[in-house]
Amino acid sequence: MRNNKLTDHLNFGLYCIPAFLSAAILLSGFLLPSGTARDLPDDHSGRAHFNMATYNIFYYTPPEHSDSWEQRREHVARIIRFHNIAFWGSQEGEHNQLRDLREMLGHEYVGDGRDDGDTEGEHSAIFYDPEKFRALEDETFWLSKTPDRPSKDWGVNFHRICTWGRFLHIDSGIEFYAYNVHFDHESQEARENSSRMVLEHIDENVEEGTPVVFMGDLNAVPGNRAYEKVTEHGLLKDVYDISKLSPHGPEGTFNGFDINREPDRRIDYLFVTGHFDVHRYGVLTDTYLLDGLRFPSDHFPVLVEVTLADEAR
Repeated sequence: MRNNKLTDHLNFGLYCIPAFLSAAILLSGFLLPSGTARDLPDDHSGRAHFNMATYNIFYYTPPEHSDSWEQRREHVARIIRFHNIAFWGSQEGEHNQLRDLREMLGHEYVGDGRDDGDTEGEHSAIFYDPEKFRALEDETFWLSKTPDRPSKDWGVNFHRICTWGRFLHIDSGIEFYAYNVHFDHESQEARENSSRMVLEHIDENVEEGTPVVFMGDLNAVPGNRAYEKVTEHGLLKDVYDISKLSPHGPEGTFNGFDINREPDRRIDYLFVTGHFDVHRYGVLTDTYLLDGLRFPSDHFPVLVEVTLADEAR
């Protein structure tokens, strides 16, 4: 293990930062509450007000890897802590990574491994702060023609899954459903069928009028049919489009671990029903220092600040 001192840059430092990062910092003010920038109610009592996110954390990488999990994990956890993210969907996390984050954050999670329905392979785990939320039920199903067991269809090389759960926001007593996915990166047919399957599951299993959030890495940009199937369904809206405050950070959510790359592909999403009032939306470009600036993952986390009501607006 290298002995270099690790230093976090939580969107504050402006030195040695590519133009897209410094511009996002200078123009936004996402981290600084402002009475003129957003119209938030003064009193959130009796309602569910929290930050939630989707974050592809990149699969486990061994110590000899240039972007090893051993060096990345603390910085992934620091992002979650610093931005006070209480509910979030993760993608690509393997069992040991999820255990690390559970221990470091004090969060719990639901979700099973895609390769055996237990602990093997990548997960689409949903994390939550147990002081604020309670998991009431959860399940993982496969995005295939046989969703009840590990299986692959439509030309994919890897198992693809959806983890869903029914959750209780403890203080408000509001129940809601969350769906978390990681769609295939190659097969368009698989992506479109995956969207269809998730939407059908929501239609068939979620009681009408119940809040829902659908999040994850769709490996599809806006305009792709996999994305349009979600937005055209009528139940869910892209939080990017309904945030009261203008979106913070770059539009793209994929960085490829390249600090000089201009992120131009928005492929990570949160979609919500009308029960969610979206105050802020941000693509978080936090870095850390180790022989130069680095990203904790090849994706940026996407964060939203929301107020959840028990009735749609």
